[in-house]
Amino acid sequence: MKAVMLEVDERMLEERRRLGHDRWDEMWEGVLHMVPPAGGPHQAFGTRFVVVLVPLADRRGLVATYETGVFRTDNDYRVPDLVVALPERRSPRGIEGAAEMVVEILSPGDESYAKLDWYAELGVREMLIIDPRTKAVELYRGTPEGPVRVAPDANGVLWSDVLEAGFATVPGALRVTWDGGQADVTPD
Repeated sequence: MKAVMLEVDERMLEERRRLGHDRWDEMWEGVLHMVPPAGGPHQAFGTRFVVVLVPLADRRGLVATYETGVFRTDNDYRVPDLVVALPERRSPRGIEGAAEMVVEILSPGDESYAKLDWYAELGVREMLIIDPRTKAVELYRGTPEGPVRVAPDANGVLWSDVLEAGFATVPGALRVTWDGGQADVTPD
């Protein structure tokens, strides 16, 4: 369900903060987007994917974090499912400015695709969108003109410059390949 409130009662916002329900909220140029927590296939897949992603980021001197805000300003930020960034971009509130890569794991009715232009404008190098149910994966590169979808190679692999890793859908899994290894990510 989507709802628009022209004015938000400060007591409601305080109650959301007190209960921790604001953890996934996003601010889009001053407009509050109240995002529900992930569950089911999304959460199961994301948990397994982060286990594969963190060592890939580490070997490139990057940090990978789960559900961390990416901030342009106090009133303009998004909360992707996973973020890969330079260590110096980290702050107590999240990632300041452009991340190297963001990962959006699709949930029914979410705004993952609506965020792509913002990420590209901010300077995010790569954006990965994954459907946890089908394991379908899309890779976009940020350019000054906006996000550009990356075509797979002849073997159906999408190659990330940021992680020096490939992503491909195989039966029942998302296969992640890198020099010297591979992992199949499933929600089970």
